[in-house]
Amino acid sequence: MAQPLQCPVSHTDYTRESEIYGHYALLDAEREKDRFHFNDTTDRGFWMLTRYEDVLAGFQNWQEWTTDVRTALFPKSGIPLLPQDLNGEAHQKFRKIINPFFAPAAVKRMSELAHSRCIELIEEIRDQGHCNFVAEFAIRYPTDLFLALLGLPVTDGEFFLPWSENMLNCMLQGDVEGAGVWQAKILAYFDKAVEERRANPLDPTEDMVTRLLEAEIDGQPLTKDDILTTCLSIMLAGLDTTRSALGYIFAHLASHDADRQMLVDDPDLTKDAVEEFIRLYPLVIQAGREVQESTDFHGLEMQQKDVIWLGIGSANRDPRMYPDPDSFVLGRPGLNRHLAFGAGPHRCLGMHLARLELAAVLEEWHKRIPNYRIKGSEPLIERGSQLTLENLELEWEV
Repeated sequence: MAQPLQCPVSHTDYTRESEIYGHYALLDAEREKDRFHFNDTTDRGFWMLTRYEDVLAGFQNWQEWTTDVRTALFPKSGIPLLPQDLNGEAHQKFRKIINPFFAPAAVKRMSELAHSRCIELIEEIRDQGHCNFVAEFAIRYPTDLFLALLGLPVTDGEFFLPWSENMLNCMLQGDVEGAGVWQAKILAYFDKAVEERRANPLDPTEDMVTRLLEAEIDGQPLTKDDILTTCLSIMLAGLDTTRSALGYIFAHLASHDADRQMLVDDPDLTKDAVEEFIRLYPLVIQAGREVQESTDFHGLEMQQKDVIWLGIGSANRDPRMYPDPDSFVLGRPGLNRHLAFGAGPHRCLGMHLARLELAAVLEEWHKRIPNYRIKGSEPLIERGSQLTLENLELEWEV
């Protein structure tokens, strides 16, 4: 085994809020200072992998570094998720059940709804001449599509959205008890939907709840707890992350006129723009893993149960992989190798749906509101942990 690496200690608390892009600046600095760090800001601490090749290797080392820890910042989340919590064969079998609903063909079938709902929401606010983009649009849109994906009434978003927001905020503050209160409300809502489908099943190839009710693993049906947990997991994975990406994308476009005008003039560039945007502003900045057997990683001696930070946000901006990494560059070489959705068997299940949602918003918004700007001069603030803009006030001429 290689000699232990003299690894610098990071005292950076990535759960704190900062001005926009503040966390990326911290990540860039640590990545360039040393290859590895040990961060001591949590009870267990965690090894930080921040450079592209190391982060990619970490995602691919799924047999030894497992999702028994999903986030390095909160290794004991207290909220079970499926299929995220599973590893190896168990993960593959469970994921096989829901994969068809997130495959490219299934997502393509949602395209009409994605565009029509997007248009409806834009039309609600267009004549105002302004909006808090994050609160009034960027979280409402993915919530509506999530409910539609499960075959549930889009109008339920009026009460469902605050529940999901409160639960996530508690989780990101490490408040397991508080998160449990909102989790119970959400699970009760899903429980009612499951029982309605049990009484009146729909086509399992098109209705996810019916599919979960009819699915089997090794000849055994899924338990109700597993079905409810799966619905909850899809919600947590898809709502805040999409809101985060939309907030950063529109903050960028509102302050980079040339980039915005390029998309207004040529909507065919939208899909390529989405890929570069999620490289630049990934939906999550890190994924957690737990070491199962003591090991050596390029001189870094890790012990069993150690926590690892796989730095998506820093890897996607690694100049060793992407020259001029902090700039928005269409047609960037190697762009399809970005790690915004992770890699390996746990690669993001909803990546095709996320791409559809982001592209639909860029297309439909710029058809109706091509010119907009950030309102006021107050600095934009980003939440820590799982980055998102707390507010984004946009304004335009009516």
